[in-house]
Amino acid sequence: MSTAAPATGRAPARAVGVDIGGTKVLAALVDTAGAVLAEERVASPHDWDGIRDVVVDLVGSLRTAPEAAGGVAGVGVGAAGMVDLDGVIHYAPNVPGFRKVPVRAELEAALGCPVVVDNDANVAALAEARLGAARGLRHAIVITLGTGVGGGILVDGRVLRGGHGFAAEVGHFQIDPDGPLCACGEIGHWETLASGSALGELARRTVAAGRGRAILAAAGGDPGAVTGEHVSAAAHGGDPEALAVVDRYAYQVAIGLVGLANIFDPELIAIAGGLVNDGDLYLRPIRAHFLGHIEGAAYRPAPAIVPAALGERAGVIGAALAVIEAHARPENRPGVGG
Repeated sequence: MSTAAPATGRAPARAVGVDIGGTKVLAALVDTAGAVLAEERVASPHDWDGIRDVVVDLVGSLRTAPEAAGGVAGVGVGAAGMVDLDGVIHYAPNVPGFRKVPVRAELEAALGCPVVVDNDANVAALAEARLGAARGLRHAIVITLGTGVGGGILVDGRVLRGGHGFAAEVGHFQIDPDGPLCACGEIGHWETLASGSALGELARRTVAAGRGRAILAAAGGDPGAVTGEHVSAAAHGGDPEALAVVDRYAYQVAIGLVGLANIFDPELIAIAGGLVNDGDLYLRPIRAHFLGHIEGAAYRPAPAIVPAALGERAGVIGAALAVIEAHARPENRPGVGG
């Protein structure tokens, strides 16, 4: 039996949001206030058929949950990669299953309800703009530091999507023409220097050079097991070599933020990802390097750099809000021509 929105002309007070990433698929039933009423998560399959089947199963479970009584407005999907205005994911460096996949069309056919598809960082930015760190602002940037680097840019109160839907692929602008190879096949992109994965790589290089003994100890003495979490653990303990890694990584994050701020002049930059759980350990040096390099630092109001407020659920909350808002204003529906 269908649990899509009843034909009353009035938007239901809830929707299902789905966040598809490189490691997990998170789905949640969300109300208009952004409250998560129920959620489900599983590890991400490696191919689109597997991802689609997982999404259909998770959404089916949530649409029949007691909290969904009265129906849902539809399903919003936030996914890593280049999502066009018709809900087709053309490419995602960190999700091999996404290569010219008509995600919206296939999910609408499978689910029998309206589906909105957008980039995961775009829907996270929408959530932060409506309910989180950027609430009430018209110009803001949300950066997600995870396996890669994602970005959502708020311009005049709307999420910037560009002519094809591919705007704000901020992880893929070149910072260092002699830098590391990116997962997309190009050299020196910002995500090779600023992602959570990049922090782990920087730490492993440090250990391989004979430094970072406290980092290595935090990883149980296995150089190949070193990750960013071990850097954080050693740095919180005051280890100077770990703090040096933190500072170098913070500089690499800040340089990219400087470029974005010089171009877009945001009122605020919100940073999402596991690093924000470490408080000022990373944010303090990021802010310091940012102020040391932004154009005209002494002559302009600098944007605040703050933790994103909604944590790992920003994506599912924003995806659900996107479909609720699309139900109310179809002409603004992302993933369907605008």
